[in-house]
Amino acid sequence: MQPLRKYRRITVKIGSALLVDRASGLKRDWLASLADDIAVLAQGGAEILVVSSGAIALGRTILGLGKRALKLEESQAAAAVGQIALAGAWSDALGKGALKSGQILLTLGDTEERRRYLNARATISTLLKMKAVPVINENDTVATSEIRYGDNDRLAARVATMMGADLLVLLSDIDGLYTAPPASDPGAKFIPVVDRITPDIEAMAGAAASELSRGGMRTKLDAGKIANAAGTAMIITSGTRLSPLMAIERGERATFFKPSANPVKGYKTWIAGQLEPAGRLTVDAGAIGALISGKSLLPAGVKLVSGNFSRGDTVAILSPEGREIARGLVAYDAADAVRIAGLKTAEIETVLGYEARSAMIHRDDLVVSHAGSDTSGG
Repeated sequence: MQPLRKYRRITVKIGSALLVDRASGLKRDWLASLADDIAVLAQGGAEILVVSSGAIALGRTILGLGKRALKLEESQAAAAVGQIALAGAWSDALGKGALKSGQILLTLGDTEERRRYLNARATISTLLKMKAVPVINENDTVATSEIRYGDNDRLAARVATMMGADLLVLLSDIDGLYTAPPASDPGAKFIPVVDRITPDIEAMAGAAASELSRGGMRTKLDAGKIANAAGTAMIITSGTRLSPLMAIERGERATFFKPSANPVKGYKTWIAGQLEPAGRLTVDAGAIGALISGKSLLPAGVKLVSGNFSRGDTVAILSPEGREIARGLVAYDAADAVRIAGLKTAEIETVLGYEARSAMIHRDDLVVSHAGSDTSGG
C-alpha cells in the first residue's frame, strides 16, 4: 500500500460515531486533527473530498432527542439542525489550515439520473478547481427510505467514482476487514490486502456496530465493488484515533482493496456504479460467454425478466445461479422485455408488431462486472 501522498485525488468518508458523541455532541478535537491531516495532504498537491456523516446524530444531540428511535419527520428535522452545525464546524476546522470548504447535499437522484449526475460532477469539479474542499452528505432533510442511499459508504463510493478519485478512504470504528466480525469471533484474522471482492470475501461481512451508523462491513464491501470497478483503490481503517489519515501514512493497521486492472471509464462508470438496478435479467451460459467477449445481450439469451423498469433504465444481468455478472441500460420496457425474452432477433417484430432493436442491451451501454474468477471493465 503506497503512502496517501502518492494519490492525486482522495475521497474520505467519516462515519457518524467518529464525529459525534452521544452525550456531548461534536468531537471537536478529533475533527481538528482530521482537518490538519487534510491540510497536510492538500499542501502536498492532493485534492481531498470529504463525505461526512453526522447530521442526524449531531442534530438529535442539539435538540435533546436522546437515543430513542426517531420518526421520519423527527430525523429530517434533526438533519436540518445538524447540517447547519456540521457545515459550520467543517468550515471552521478546515479554515484553520487555510483551506476553503463548500457544502454539497445530495439525494439519490443526483447520482442515479444522468443529467443530475453530470451537474453534481460539474459543481464539485469547480470547487476543486477553486482549491476548496467539498464536504458532501446525503440530504437527510428530504430523503425518505424510498429515495435514499441508505448509507454513506456507498454514497462515498459513488462520489469517488463520479469524480475520478484514485483512492477512497473509509474511516470507521473498525480497523479493517477480518475473516469474521472480530467483536463476536475472537479467532477472526485480519486481512491486510484484498485483490478482488469475491463471494468468499463478502461472506465475511458483519452488521453495523453502532446505532449512530447505518453501515456495517457489508456496505463497505458494496462500496469497494463500486470503487474498485472504476479503478479507485479503497482503504478501510479505524478513525477512532486522532489524525487517522496520518496513521495510514505511518503504516498503522488498514485493509487495502486493489483497484481493477481493467477499470470501466467515462460513461460506463455511471452505469457500473448505479446503486439499485430497476430490474433484473437472468441469462443463459451462452449469453454470459457473449457478454464476456464484448458482445451485446440479445433477447435469445434472456431466460427470466423481473422488475418494473422502463427503456433506458439500469438493469442487472444475472447468471442462472443468481450472481450478478453485468449491468446495462435496457432497450425495452419490462412488459416488452418479458414478451421477447428467449426469442431470436427475426421473431421480435412479429411479436411486438413493430421493428425494434435487435439487442436487449447494446454493448455500448453494458458493463461486465463479474465473470467467474475474472473481473473486467466494459
